[in-house]
Amino acid sequence: MAGTEQSIDPITFEVVRNKLQAITEEQAITLKSVSGSPVVTEATDFNNGLYLVDGSIVTMGPQVLFHTGTMSSVIRSINENFSENPGISEGDMFILNDPYRGAIHQPDVSIVAPVFHNGRHVAWAGSCAHQLDVGGMSFGSWAIGATEIQQEAMLLPGIKLVEGGVLRQDLWQMIMGMTRLPHMLGLDLKAMIAANNVAARRLVELMDRYGGDTVDAIMRGEIANSERQIRDLLRSLPDGVFRARDYIEHDGHQNVLYQVCVTATKKGDCLTLDLTGTSPQAPGFINCTASGMRGAAMTGLLPILAPQIRWNEGIMNAVDFVAPEGILCNASWPAPVSSGTISTAWIVQNVVVAALSRMVTCSPELSCEGQAVTKGHMMVMTLAGLDRDGAPFGTFLLDSTAGGGGAFNDHDGLDGSGDYCVPRPAIANVEANEANGPFLYLYRSFVRDTGGPGRQRGGAGTSLAIVPYGTPGLHAMMLGHGVEVPNSVGQFGGLPGACGRNFMLKDAGDPEFVAGLAGDLEEILDLNVEELGAKPGRMWLSSRDVLGYAFQGGGGYGDALKRDPEAVRADVLNGHVSVAAARSQYGVALSNDGIDHAATEVLRGEIRSRRLGGTVPARAAGSGDMRISSSRFSCDCGCDLGPTNGNWKEHARSYRVEATSYGEHIRTHVDLELYEHVCTECGSLLEAEVVRKGDAPLVTLMLDAEWSGDMPTQPYERSSANAAA
Repeated sequence: MAGTEQSIDPITFEVVRNKLQAITEEQAITLKSVSGSPVVTEATDFNNGLYLVDGSIVTMGPQVLFHTGTMSSVIRSINENFSENPGISEGDMFILNDPYRGAIHQPDVSIVAPVFHNGRHVAWAGSCAHQLDVGGMSFGSWAIGATEIQQEAMLLPGIKLVEGGVLRQDLWQMIMGMTRLPHMLGLDLKAMIAANNVAARRLVELMDRYGGDTVDAIMRGEIANSERQIRDLLRSLPDGVFRARDYIEHDGHQNVLYQVCVTATKKGDCLTLDLTGTSPQAPGFINCTASGMRGAAMTGLLPILAPQIRWNEGIMNAVDFVAPEGILCNASWPAPVSSGTISTAWIVQNVVVAALSRMVTCSPELSCEGQAVTKGHMMVMTLAGLDRDGAPFGTFLLDSTAGGGGAFNDHDGLDGSGDYCVPRPAIANVEANEANGPFLYLYRSFVRDTGGPGRQRGGAGTSLAIVPYGTPGLHAMMLGHGVEVPNSVGQFGGLPGACGRNFMLKDAGDPEFVAGLAGDLEEILDLNVEELGAKPGRMWLSSRDVLGYAFQGGGGYGDALKRDPEAVRADVLNGHVSVAAARSQYGVALSNDGIDHAATEVLRGEIRSRRLGGTVPARAAGSGDMRISSSRFSCDCGCDLGPTNGNWKEHARSYRVEATSYGEHIRTHVDLELYEHVCTECGSLLEAEVVRKGDAPLVTLMLDAEWSGDMPTQPYERSSANAAA
């Protein structure tokens, strides 16, 4: 059979491309079946994929998207550094976790295998999974306090772990000697080897059946098709500049504030993501390298710009990156990076989501894909010590994936949505975690008033607390960000979701008493807990101590005063919004009989007047968000906000607000403040912004002067075709 895309009949093309995706799915099933780590089996913190010889992504799984984006960098690094010595041969597999050679951080270990057909190198199969411990100064290899990468963990630059189908025992024993949990790491690495073997075998079988040239042409055709579709989509959007910025507190040494900025410039069928303006790299472990930046940007981009395009390298071929060396998201050796995946890379994802969501809002067909930021932070809790039988124990809890989803313009964000970077999210059952370790959950539940208020509400965040049980105590470590930064920013007047929180209740009582607190969230949180901040670091947790954390909610979409009062009442009844927040944030007055509509109208008018400095609004507010028409920005009340190639905020009323006005769950770093930008005619909130003190508000949306399309003025109604997709 001929081996060009044009000569392949459509049925063969569809059969083979679906088989390629099925191979990747079988990779994931194999990895989960062999692995014994709850990080893989319960929380699915892994991914698999097939790649061209040059490292281009052909297929990818729906697990952690960061991993697939970085594995392409891993393969390119191996091609560049090891194609001659030690050489790439049939039956080989390479292991890499060096962030300066393609990994996102050291615990995310990749094993990649070249695939050969009839003696010719035709592809790569890759697997990546988070490991519970890969050595270094701290259990879990989260090296708080590190000043250089050599302190953080073992660094594997792409060594040939499997040679000619045989596991190299010298290297295997060296790696096992550098981890605190060799039984866990060993099983995970063998699971990845097994997954790659399955993928390679299936791909060879496919090439035997249809011909190597045919399958190769289809893989390349898939990439070309996706690139063609993404470029067609970009051409349908207005040319312009879309900006976002976000912040990280505490670098592992001091509570210093850092920022990540992105300028997304769309011109014709090309998109440029410029990270200029991001803070210089930090002395602590929050940095990420260029591969982490690329993987995070891809993660933010795919669901927004390519919801109906097959995800592969073709999409990224339409994207250019600008990132000066030595900044937070393109760190230079030997800057520490072990927390990069949950710090700077996470923030890169946030700003790409925010900027591109503003871009697609200009398209009626794509506006439903834009959203507020989903759970804009990550918190890590590791536990280590002796289990109930006296054997070594260690785990990494991933319950913190259960934050709140960002709201869309046509529906609320999901409560406990899972992380944005995991399209197929999972969370371990409480019972599974308790069975695997010597600790008990006192509760794991939603927290009221954590979803960002908006016309569409952000998803509610969650919280949990644990206590050691059946053991004298455990060594714990907690770190992350977003305790003093509301990272889950809203869109078009939506308020940010709640900040995260870390807390401890010391010497709460004997183990039986503490266990008796189980399930009573309010009782625990009302006790005299110690607030631990963003990076508590290492601590000893006795069987009398309670350790807990809460996770950010999702950002809201649109002005909360435009939310249907019945939806607010439903939120109060289901426990996601308090009566007080219904009144202060949504302007909804509730009574025993339901909604007091007259009082609600008065209350919302008072809030709008307060936004205008005490002036009565000159116009009635509409029910939608900002709009674009005839190359002008305007509020949905009709108030003109200037030309689309200008800064609409210059035509709004802007003022600073206290974090306390957004409720008890919003806190700001000493170097941050909150601003609101409102329509001068109707008092609608157009944007709530987090700004470093002394900085000007960001020009978030600016279109080329010649563009004259229309932005939706009402929540977008999905067609049946879109709903099915």
